[in-house]
Amino acid sequence: MRALLFDRSAETGLRVGETADPVPGPGEVLVRVRAASLNFGEVALAAGAVPAGMDRPPEETVLGSDAAGTVQQAATDGSGPPVGTPVVTFGLVGAVAELRAVPVVLLGVVPSGVDLGAASTLPVAGLTALRALRRIGPLLGRRILVTGASGGVGRFAVQLASRAGAHVVATTSDPAAHGDALRALGADEVLPGPGALSEPVDGVLDQVGGRVLVEAFRALREHGTLVAVGHSSGEGEAFGFGDLFGNDGGHDRSVVTFFLGATGDFGPDLTWLAGQVGSGALDAEPAWRGGLDDAGDAVTALLGRTLHGKAVVDLG
Repeated sequence: MRALLFDRSAETGLRVGETADPVPGPGEVLVRVRAASLNFGEVALAAGAVPAGMDRPPEETVLGSDAAGTVQQAATDGSGPPVGTPVVTFGLVGAVAELRAVPVVLLGVVPSGVDLGAASTLPVAGLTALRALRRIGPLLGRRILVTGASGGVGRFAVQLASRAGAHVVATTSDPAAHGDALRALGADEVLPGPGALSEPVDGVLDQVGGRVLVEAFRALREHGTLVAVGHSSGEGEAFGFGDLFGNDGGHDRSVVTFFLGATGDFGPDLTWLAGQVGSGALDAEPAWRGGLDDAGDAVTALLGRTLHGKAVVDLG
């Protein structure tokens, strides 16, 4: 089968090539992939930006976490959907290929007629936004800050928080360029950073880290929670003396770490998210879309931070 593979000799650390078809194990289905979406973290890993404590996958490993397609071979133990069912799938690798073997607990059913390219954007970005917002707690009537809001996770977080009844404050490095789009998704305010807030917030979904995370933490009101889901700045966090005292009235504030892979069975949430896309309640439109042979263009754009939103590779 054709796939996008890790290759240290390639300029971006990736190349399109042939590899063996996957063989599903117990409790797994074989999916004929129609579309896969790319995430910044995985293409940065391929390019050599390996975070501390994380190993780069072996050469010839298939890139990607997010893929959607149809079940070609059902699970032999009888679990999971039957052949022909449209599904959206998650995994640490293996997405950008013509075939994918995936455990039943890591897939959701996609309603008939839903664009599988749009569905493929959901696993990492959609699940992260949904589950991180749950960590903040009830959102109705609360002020919620989403940093780095013009990216894939941010766009979903703005929509989900707004639908849950929150007053959503979105931050982006270029409000003039992205403000209208974020307001259309449900943002009530679009600012250049947490330092521009006019009043405190009840919760934060932070994707930037570093200085932005510290500023966002300082903006939390009493009992507020900041969920750290991304670290795109590449900076460490340096809290000042007194930031953790609560002397400014922000007592009992929390910073919560987040790792999507540790959050359990994904099936029900993926199925729900796909249903929201199908009903038109959730906008999953990608920012870039093209074939496998053009995937290098999307990788370059992601690495250069010129692509705001998700990139979808069609494999149909």
